[in-house]
Amino acid sequence: MRDELFVAEKGKGAYLNGRKIRVSRTKALSHSMLATGFTYHVKAARNRNIRNFSKFLVRAQAVRRAGSAALDLCYVACGRFDGFWEMDLKPWDTAAASLIVKEAKGKVTKFDGSRYSHYDKNILASNSLIHSQMLKFLSK
Repeated sequence: MRDELFVAEKGKGAYLNGRKIRVSRTKALSHSMLATGFTYHVKAARNRNIRNFSKFLVRAQAVRRAGSAALDLCYVACGRFDGFWEMDLKPWDTAAASLIVKEAKGKVTKFDGSRYSHYDKNILASNSLIHSQMLKFLSK
């Protein structure tokens, strides 16, 4: 759609259309552009991520919802977003893109700050500079 190809190989960096990418350098949550998504079952679990969304909406510069976890993660990797969180994801949503974030010097964890696996349902990804600030406000 945008003629963009994000690529990463473990230990070799992350690239967008052949050019090396890095996460943003934004240090304050209040200056951050964040992204999130909502489960397909939002009516059954409507309060789960809405609380998180509300918390970040008043603390960040802005929060966006595009609809693709993989693309949102890639946008963290190239600095378009400073952070991303989402719940109830599947491995195909995050497996490749979480590596792209890590290779772009970002941080990827579960909501409690522990190591993330693409089999985990909840993900927090950031430029690493705002990661601890975001962890304080996430509800599991």
